[in-house]
Amino acid sequence: MKIAVIGLGLIGGSFAKATKQRTSHEIYGFDLDHEVQLLARLSGAMDAPLTDELIPECDLVLIALRPGAAEEWAIAHRTQLGSGNCLVVDICGVKRGICERMGRLAKDNGFRYIGGHPMAGKEVGGFVNSSENLFDGASMILTPDETVDMKTLEMLKNYMLDIGFSGLTFSTPADHDRIIAYTSQLAHIVSGAYVKSQTAQERRGFSAGSFRDMTRVARLDENMWTELMLENTDYLTDELRTLIRNLQEYLDAIEAKDADALRECLRAGKIAKAGAGGN
Repeated sequence: MKIAVIGLGLIGGSFAKATKQRTSHEIYGFDLDHEVQLLARLSGAMDAPLTDELIPECDLVLIALRPGAAEEWAIAHRTQLGSGNCLVVDICGVKRGICERMGRLAKDNGFRYIGGHPMAGKEVGGFVNSSENLFDGASMILTPDETVDMKTLEMLKNYMLDIGFSGLTFSTPADHDRIIAYTSQLAHIVSGAYVKSQTAQERRGFSAGSFRDMTRVARLDENMWTELMLENTDYLTDELRTLIRNLQEYLDAIEAKDADALRECLRAGKIAKAGAGGN
């Protein structure tokens, strides 16, 4: 296949590197930063820069940009996308809004579209931190609508497995956003709030795995996460209110020196973790 990757940051760069290292597909890349694009070419992560003329020849177009930028790119290139047999997959971290708008754009301009979200990442971004191994063992979420046929899904499954994903997870855009508000967005908020304590600056010699685990994702791209969170305010605020209520129970028990209440809070958390399973 001929595959275009739009945006050569951590995720897009990793798609390009994994594809070049593990498959025989051709990769055409595009990034607004021409130095990044040149680095991707020189490092062998892509065969050539993507041009407007090449877009109709592509079988698969992966848009690895923030939601607003992804839609802007697709709108600007809708004619080229519609003149070929392109399958467009955005890999943004929220799905409801972009799936609705991109699905309408695809229908109006004659190209195919599926929303996607790889469950992989790092606390640092950029092409220099991308890796061909980033997706190893990860799940790739897809949110196909009724227009997507089984042949298309089979093609995507084979490609995703080839570059390291353990499998596909299918979801509706709404279910995706509801669950990701808890598993990803809330985790970034908690990490950022936790590390703001003055005590964090005094922790050397007093911290180990718990501190590292709690603070790892506080090192984030605030512009990207602001956009993702504000696209998902309803589900995210529900989860944040639930967390605040749960924390209040711990605070109340500790302030009251109520050993039974605190023990129950801790026990309930342990049981909840067991019920949630592994990672």
